[in-house]
Amino acid sequence: MTGSVVDPELFDASFLAQLDRLALATKRALAGDLQGERRSPRRGASVEFADFKAYVPGDDFRQIDWNLYARLDRFFLKLFMAEEELTIHFLLDTSRSMDWGQPNKLRYAKRVTGAVGYIALSNLDRVTLTAFGQSGVIEMPLQRTKQGAVPLFRFLQGLQPGSQTDFAEVGRRYARTARNPGPLLLCTDLLDAEWQAGLQALLRRRFEITLLHLLAPEEIEPSIDGDLRLMDAEGGLPVDLTADPDLLTRYYTSLTNWRDEISTFCSSRSIAYVPVTTSLPIETLLLHLMRQRGILH
Repeated sequence: MTGSVVDPELFDASFLAQLDRLALATKRALAGDLQGERRSPRRGASVEFADFKAYVPGDDFRQIDWNLYARLDRFFLKLFMAEEELTIHFLLDTSRSMDWGQPNKLRYAKRVTGAVGYIALSNLDRVTLTAFGQSGVIEMPLQRTKQGAVPLFRFLQGLQPGSQTDFAEVGRRYARTARNPGPLLLCTDLLDAEWQAGLQALLRRRFEITLLHLLAPEEIEPSIDGDLRLMDAEGGLPVDLTADPDLLTRYYTSLTNWRDEISTFCSSRSIAYVPVTTSLPIETLLLHLMRQRGILH
């Protein structure tokens, strides 16, 4: 089964085989529309017993517990915990600033999205993917079952870098239009002044957010020296500067403060914040770090 969905541009078969053993963790029971493999607060037909209820006319007599009737001479129905599928939401930043770095941030984000999407599909969850940072958002048709990995990978491969992004508007729009709020993986470098407003909008719809904050090694440890002109990847004005030890010290301080601000914002709102440098092997991220953080199990 694994070999039929392999996309050599993103993964190899042995890596997907390791992903087959993983599942997404969720912090709360969420009710879906169809019966799948997740526990829901609703009661329905599945293999896990939940409770009894007294029979009333109109109930399904096939659910009567005849052993209990033999003991009590009364009709009771068996109730079971419904195992229902979730919709797993993916928001992928394809703005021009993501198309940078070695390893490239956008390619890394595509691989993470594809891998986690594959895990969700393997567990019979529904997967929806929206790419933002283009002139408009690009949405993949909803997928379900492992066969949905083929169109998922194809969709990811077809995505091209966009231009600027307005994450606040993206968050508000997605919160208005998305069905069945559930776990949401956001892959972005968060180079948007309105990142807080975007996250707040998603939180109002009760998405269970994991923020994968991607930066390239050159953004963590820039190798610059002397007089430079920095160009804004998303169309802003160029900046002339002189790179010296004092400037680099201030840059590192600002970077640390920025990431600390994001971490504090997220932790106070139950958002799983995962800062990642793209030099981290994706196998380490998925098979170790995200499992340690309780995002995958």
